[in-house]
Amino acid sequence: MFGNWMKTTVLMAAITALFGMVGAAVGGQGGMLLALLIGGGMNLFAYWFSDTMVLKMYNAQEVDGTSSPYLYNMVKELAVNAGLPMPRVYLIDEAQPNAFATGRNPDHAAIAATTGILQLLTARELRGVMAHELTHVKHRDILTSTIAATMAGAISALANFAMFFGGRDEEGHHTNALVGILVAILAPLAAGLIQMAISRAREFEADRGGGEISGDPHALADALAKIDAYARGIPMPTATAHPETAQMMIMNPLSGGGIASLFATHPPTGERIARLRAMGR
Repeated sequence: MFGNWMKTTVLMAAITALFGMVGAAVGGQGGMLLALLIGGGMNLFAYWFSDTMVLKMYNAQEVDGTSSPYLYNMVKELAVNAGLPMPRVYLIDEAQPNAFATGRNPDHAAIAATTGILQLLTARELRGVMAHELTHVKHRDILTSTIAATMAGAISALANFAMFFGGRDEEGHHTNALVGILVAILAPLAAGLIQMAISRAREFEADRGGGEISGDPHALADALAKIDAYARGIPMPTATAHPETAQMMIMNPLSGGGIASLFATHPPTGERIARLRAMGR
């Protein structure tokens, strides 16, 4: 686990440095400082409001022990197992089987599940999924992922600015147009790769924690196999419209292969299942 945290720290430092470099390409030292200032403001906004935004985006409806006792009581039991405060619980009216966690810290967390995942999985399998999401809460992964996504989006916006309007050096002179084009192409590519690396590292750790909290790694492995088989053929329009939210899900809600696999928000499902099976043995 310490190794994963170190890797995430290095990757977060890398994406922050890349943000500053793109700012420097756009406006020299002043541009770099301004870019870092804007990035800090965006991250502050994401820290406080990202959970509210994403839940509204998916039209998630909060449930309790009366409106959805099956899901609510399951999360409540697992939260006790994990030593966590009870998170808010939400249902999303989507056919695709999926789930995610959000919130800035364990005291302000939410777990959301689609109606599709409740229909697909057995109680044992769903417990594994909810335990996986609670591990994300416990490790504060959602905050890290949100900051990475915010920075990656800002880098793309800055890079596009550099391509269309050109950058400036320290003296305020326009830089070579080719530099702006290269920045516009390479910077978002690098940011996306860093963001995906952060997300992948966290998924493996959440799988391990989910197996521990639920006490049944094989159940989570079975759930991942089912979700992977069904999610590919069932679209999720909100995720398609907002692909930056894909990294939050237990399974990538978007389809893609080939070069797109470089930017996959999750590790290969087969590898995740193999690790859980080994853990169960």
